[in-house]
Amino acid sequence: MRLTFVILLLAIAAAAQQSMPAASANLPTQSIGANDLIEVSVYGAPELSRPIRVGADGYIRLPILKQRIKAEGLYPADLETGIAEALRKEELYADPYVTVTIAEYHSRPISVSGAVKSPLEFQAASPTSLLEAISRAGGLSDNAGPEILVNQTQPGPDGSPIVHPRHIPVRGLINDADANLNFKLTGGEQIIVPEAAKVYVAGYVKVPNAYKIQDGSEISIMQILALSQGLAPYAAKVAYIYRLNGAGGRTEISVPLAKILNRKAPDVPLLANDILYVPDNKGKRLTLTALDRLAPIGSAAASTLIYLHP
Repeated sequence: MRLTFVILLLAIAAAAQQSMPAASANLPTQSIGANDLIEVSVYGAPELSRPIRVGADGYIRLPILKQRIKAEGLYPADLETGIAEALRKEELYADPYVTVTIAEYHSRPISVSGAVKSPLEFQAASPTSLLEAISRAGGLSDNAGPEILVNQTQPGPDGSPIVHPRHIPVRGLINDADANLNFKLTGGEQIIVPEAAKVYVAGYVKVPNAYKIQDGSEISIMQILALSQGLAPYAAKVAYIYRLNGAGGRTEISVPLAKILNRKAPDVPLLANDILYVPDNKGKRLTLTALDRLAPIGSAAASTLIYLHP
């Protein structure tokens, strides 16, 4: 008889255990933040079991509880303890069983923009490496420059956000696989991939285009004309470089193109974002406004004329 009674008790206990809510399998490695959506479940209290949005101040409020509960900065297990203590303190439940899971992160955005194939913003549900974030954006585009800018926002001494910029060389991150450069992102980072510097070629050349300047290299008029497959028929003997100046416009620089090609004048180096324009031999020229539209920087301010003599 006693054995039968013990077996019955064990069966009841097992059934009760099965009816208890299972501990959450969602154990994120990120703490809860403002505006995150969490799921709170209190066993035997359906009025308290619901999704709750963490307030902008980092607190949550449960029905019938007088006090608000701090959630920001806590992990789910810590918040479970906090909710249970609040329920006991207000004498609502003697021994509450609380579970908290993360439904949606909204406090840890990572944005990837610039010269990537698919710019995006996503939530860091767990620590993500820099390469993983770039991979999620489809990888670098062909126009990517030699550096990646990562702006990390962190709270300052007074709680106000402070942006810490980091310049990451693409060669070291990808080609050299430097683990120190592939650091972890935890949310709040802005990844910007600037486009590589270019020289723009327009006018009477065979292939007008924007040509990328390789990292650390220089390019000259002879080299850029080779990339442009040479001059087109009826090209003028004088060409013009339009170069950005400190006033927000472009300076016009006249160069003796025919003499440079005939080795009677020194080659002229070109700088990033220069526009090399080769007009026709009849003297017709595009306006600076039209040329400036070829390069999406600078402005169409009036030019200052500077002449280079051999």
